[in-house]
Amino acid sequence: MENFELQKLPPRQDIETKLVLRALNNASRALAELKGEAKTIPNEIILINTLGLQEAKDSSAIENIVTTNDELFLADVADTIANIATKEVQNYSKALKQGFELVRKHHLLTSNNIVEIHGELEPNKKGFRKLPGTALKNSAGETVYTPPQHYDTIVDLMSNLELYINDSDLHDIDPLLKMPIIHYQFESIHPFYDGNGRTGRIINILYLVQQQLLDIPVLYLSKYIIQNKAEYYRHLQNIRTNNDYENWLIWLLNGVTETSKSTIELIQKIKLLMEQYIEKIKETYPKMYSKDLVENLFKHPYTKIEFIMNDLQVSKPTAMDYLNKLIKLDLLKKEKRWKTNYYINEQLYELFL
Repeated sequence: MENFELQKLPPRQDIETKLVLRALNNASRALAELKGEAKTIPNEIILINTLGLQEAKDSSAIENIVTTNDELFLADVADTIANIATKEVQNYSKALKQGFELVRKHHLLTSNNIVEIHGELEPNKKGFRKLPGTALKNSAGETVYTPPQHYDTIVDLMSNLELYINDSDLHDIDPLLKMPIIHYQFESIHPFYDGNGRTGRIINILYLVQQQLLDIPVLYLSKYIIQNKAEYYRHLQNIRTNNDYENWLIWLLNGVTETSKSTIELIQKIKLLMEQYIEKIKETYPKMYSKDLVENLFKHPYTKIEFIMNDLQVSKPTAMDYLNKLIKLDLLKKEKRWKTNYYINEQLYELFL
């Protein structure tokens, strides 16, 4: 790959082949259905929090940063210091949320935004690479790709990528087709010393939100990628060696279709479970029921007395009374970790296993 030179976007060849357009049609339909299904959950924070944490965990696992659901969910609500892997996953979740707020506010996804998101993910604040020597290696330690080495080249390519992301006239194709191209280009520029893969996967979802293909970040491709990790890297490399955009686009569009469908199923299960909780609380403790109470139980699998007090604006004795009644209804399970009592929505927790 010593002779390979990364070209600016857009790609020079026609990428809208029959097979690509067929995959695009399927992905577009599935994504539109997901966008509609996400609106059926009354509070967007429920999906942003719960699905976002799963994406953070899966995306980090691709880079061999591994934590468990229990460690992650607990660390997200606890005051204790998380282990290193869990802390890195938390950083990913924070970076994703920060990026979402930036895109929703400005309707742009700029190089500066990407640096800011990466700074949340990797708090070293080093920005784009300034020193040469970066190379991508396979499991045997062999160099398979050498990204641009010079700072000025990186900045120039990132400026071109920023234009490609935000200017639809630069490449007049469906934005869902542009998303895999943007991902390939960013990973090939490899602008940071570390965290490029995770940053690139955050860019995927933010671009779909920026293009209004989704209202909130709920399509997370990392699980699909980690299940097909070897194919993922092979397709990226085949563009560099064989200019094979077609198979990469089809592969990732199939991932959009598959992931959209599985996410729709998950959202439907969450919605059904919420309805069951509402029915049970209303039937047994009608005076206790409130929309805020149920949403508190679904914003995160773990809750605690302070969260109930803050969300419902009730006293500590009232919050404790509510939680004890929910335990009696088998809607929550109480567990003591260190000196703090946590109340776990096990049925919600189990949907993410």
